[in-house]
Amino acid sequence: MLRKLKLALDRLEEGVIALLLVAATLILFSAIIHRYLSGIPALWEYTQHVSFNWAQELSIYLLIWMAKFGAAYGVRTGIHVGVDVLVRTLSQAWQRFFVIFSLASGAFFTAAIAWLGTRFVLRIHETGQVSPDLEMPMWIVYLGVPLGSSLMCFRFLEVLVNYLKGRGLPSHSYAEVEAGVETPGRHAGTQA
Repeated sequence: MLRKLKLALDRLEEGVIALLLVAATLILFSAIIHRYLSGIPALWEYTQHVSFNWAQELSIYLLIWMAKFGAAYGVRTGIHVGVDVLVRTLSQAWQRFFVIFSLASGAFFTAAIAWLGTRFVLRIHETGQVSPDLEMPMWIVYLGVPLGSSLMCFRFLEVLVNYLKGRGLPSHSYAEVEAGVETPGRHAGTQA
C-alpha cells in the first residue's frame, strides 16, 4: 500500500512538472507567433483582437512552480546539485556523517521555507492582492513556495531514511543523464 502511494506521488510529481513546462512553452510559443503575425498585415487583421499581454506573467509563474517541484524531483532522483569533492576525500565514517548532516540540513531548511512560505501565503491571502496582468490572487502564485518546499523536505527525508537503511543515495551516471535515461533503483554508496 505504501509503495503504491509512493509510486503515485512520484508519477504525480513528474506529471505536474511536465504539465507546467508544456503549458509555459505553449503559452510563450503562442505569444511569439502572435507577435510575428503583427508584422503581416493580411494576417494581423484576423488576430489583432487577441491579446497576449498576460502570457509573460503566467509563464513566469508556471516556471517558478516547475522549478520548485523540479528541485524536489532532483533530490529524489539524485540529480540535484551537490558538492561532494571534499567529502569523497574523507574516511567512510566521516563521509557517512556529512551525508547524514547534509540531508538533515536540507530537510530542516526546506521545512523552514515551507513553514515561512505558508505564513506568507496566509498574509497575502488576507490582503487580497492580485497579479498585474492576470488579476489572479497572488496567494495562488506564492502557494508554489510552501508546496514545493514541503515536497522537497519530504524527498530529503525519504533519501535520508533510505540512506540510513543502507540503500545508498540516488544517483545518475553521466551517460544516463546525457542520454536522458533514468535507471530506477540504481544507487551509489557514498555520494553526497
